[in-house]
Amino acid sequence: MAKKYLNFKFSEFTTNKNFKFSRKKILKVLPEKHLLDAHKVISKWKRYKKTPLINLRILSKKLRTNNIFYKDESKRFGLKSFKALGGAYAVEKIVKNKKKVTVSTATAGNHGKSVSWGAKKIGAKCKIFISENVSNTRAIEMEKLGADVIRVKGNYEKSLKICKEISNKRGWKIIQDVAWRNYEYVPKLTMAGYSVMIKEISNQTKHYITHVFLQAGVGGMAAGIISGIAKYFKRIPKIIVIEPENANCVMKSIKYGYQKKVNIQKQSIMGGMSCAEVSLVPWRILKNAVNNCVSVSDKYVPQTLTMLAKKKFGDKKIIAGECSTPGVISVISCCNDPIVKKKLEINEESNILIIGCEGDTDKNLYNKLYKIGNQKLKKYD
Repeated sequence: MAKKYLNFKFSEFTTNKNFKFSRKKILKVLPEKHLLDAHKVISKWKRYKKTPLINLRILSKKLRTNNIFYKDESKRFGLKSFKALGGAYAVEKIVKNKKKVTVSTATAGNHGKSVSWGAKKIGAKCKIFISENVSNTRAIEMEKLGADVIRVKGNYEKSLKICKEISNKRGWKIIQDVAWRNYEYVPKLTMAGYSVMIKEISNQTKHYITHVFLQAGVGGMAAGIISGIAKYFKRIPKIIVIEPENANCVMKSIKYGYQKKVNIQKQSIMGGMSCAEVSLVPWRILKNAVNNCVSVSDKYVPQTLTMLAKKKFGDKKIIAGECSTPGVISVISCCNDPIVKKKLEINEESNILIIGCEGDTDKNLYNKLYKIGNQKLKKYD
């Protein structure tokens, strides 16, 4: 039996019994015109450039695959996150040329930063609602971009509730990446923005991607990327959704066949992914387009973050935030399980894509996790 690499193990793995990938159905939920417009608009923004697609050659060799590609969103517009593609694009489309418009949103951090940046770019006022779980570091980053940050007692769901109530009273335009009944257009815009990553990747490698490991919180990024795959990829890869073990709402929903809310007993350190319920529009895409779901533990986050920074997986130093690590963790974990590796058909010909969705967007947390990871690494060195 092959030796397990780093002894990483997933918490849970499941197969989607309702899997049936349909480009037509996906592009009906998120129309092609939105994807094309998102790329057209975003690619004209000042400082736009494709973020790096890094080959994790060392990791690929260890796991006996052909390639493992890491899309490094820490380099996105100086905002250090893929979210820069979504919120800011939605702000531009909703505000257009209107003056004296105030936009608002509830956020765990990165989406709010994108909305703040988008508002600043076009001269709109911005109100950001955050929960008590959001760090001061993240709040200050949004204030630096000109936003008024309002902290709400309670969790993310509570901050969203207050955001909706106050915004509706005051006539503010809500720029949310979560959909609800009669509120779908804006989340579709943010998802269209995320599809730009796949448009870029389609021109960054000649290898056909065979597997894509996608993080999910409420499912916006995963669904946006899947829409990009439906539009821009010639061959459809296997799609595996990753979640924290305590916040596996997509996995639970896939299992039951309908949107299933989870009761989060303990918040994950992967804060942007610690979500109790999959969003309405993403669910319409995810329910049939995802092959498998895997959940992972927080305990591997510090070590993975540090190993990416210390070039243990590839030739380049990668600054990866906590939510960038589960892609690497889940690939290693799945390859460490011979049955799952065989089920996923991961082999010497596989070209795997991981989304490094953020950099050190919370520097204090990053430094803390790096320190913990470094201590763990010393045991291996």
